[in-house]
Amino acid sequence: MKVAILHYSLPPIVGGVESVIHAHAALLLKSNIQVTLIAGSGEGSALPPGTDFIQVPEMDSRHPRLVQISQQLESGVVPADFVPLTALLERSLLQALGSADTVIVHNIFTKHFNLPLTAALIRLLDGGKMRNCIAWCHDFTWSSPHSSSSVHPGYPWDFLRTFRRDVTYVTVSAARQQELAGLLKCPPGQIGVVYDGVDPADLYSLSEEGQALVERLDLDQADLILLMPVRITQAKNIEFALQVIASLKARGVKPKLVVTGPPDPHDPQDQEYYRSLLQLRHQLDVEHEACFVYQSGPLPGAGYTIGLPLVRQLYRACDVLFMPSHREGFGMPILEAGLLGMPVFSTKIPAALEIGAGVVTRFSPDNTPDMVAGMLLDWAENSTTQRLRQRIRQNFTWQAIFEHDILPLLTRGKRS
Repeated sequence: MKVAILHYSLPPIVGGVESVIHAHAALLLKSNIQVTLIAGSGEGSALPPGTDFIQVPEMDSRHPRLVQISQQLESGVVPADFVPLTALLERSLLQALGSADTVIVHNIFTKHFNLPLTAALIRLLDGGKMRNCIAWCHDFTWSSPHSSSSVHPGYPWDFLRTFRRDVTYVTVSAARQQELAGLLKCPPGQIGVVYDGVDPADLYSLSEEGQALVERLDLDQADLILLMPVRITQAKNIEFALQVIASLKARGVKPKLVVTGPPDPHDPQDQEYYRSLLQLRHQLDVEHEACFVYQSGPLPGAGYTIGLPLVRQLYRACDVLFMPSHREGFGMPILEAGLLGMPVFSTKIPAALEIGAGVVTRFSPDNTPDMVAGMLLDWAENSTTQRLRQRIRQNFTWQAIFEHDILPLLTRGKRS
């Protein structure tokens, strides 16, 4: 599959649309889809590796030739150079598009920044020269209080408010969908909504190794992620954590437990304890939900240990610090979680009592796993921050949006 994406400019130009295009290109490339970005300005070095970049200078809204035309257009005059520039852009685009299966056009069908470019695309559509054209509409000149004075009834300004059945329209919110439907005089159902997304790896500042680990742990669809940044020793009471995870799962929650440390390779008791945890995990049917980083490395069957920098990345990717320890000399993870703004659920270890008094949620090892699971659920259901975090993690990462919304637009065009 080959996809071409068009806009006035690309990175390193800074802008909301430019950042969306960068994200889309990276997602397409990750799915082994050939991507060509076509714009008036940009630099290949600022685009995702593997992207083909074709520069057509006259597509840039700041091109000197276009600036002169746009000044006259804003006054209501169609200058003599409008048609020649449209024809030049049509020829350039026809060559640049090549055999693209899908052409994604950002804002050019609804903004006035380069009307000869809009007209050139219309001519390509009229000639049947573009397959599966998607108009990605972020902003609209005709309905904007800031720019509606720049357009006038008639040719070529009416291109920006004319519905075409050979174009798939996409907006970035339901509010924009309603606005565009009114502008194009079509039912809202004929316009799709594809939200912008976020990249967790970027926001969490994950290294390449950290991102790979988070993906192997399959954290993105979890409702609640508990982190235990501890070694595998009996003092940490990891069997209790497994039972809490089983209780959460039985209540219909999709939990995750991440235990970061390994067992001591030189201590037979730790090795035996680790094997008992694996057996208990199997008995509780939480093998997917309870994750030991030690067995989550890139090489199956090989023990995997991580250092403090990667552990700290996992703090950012998880929801709750969970410390059910029988005993601790201090409990350093509580300080780390506190500074990162991470909720803490802990037994009465020194750091929880002496530093986290009143702000750490404490429980007793004598509490049943069901009781502690209930405490965690009460917190999660009443925390608006956690509910929003869960919603975005599951539905509004770029990867989720690509799989649920963007890819179907591309495959629909391929089938047709």
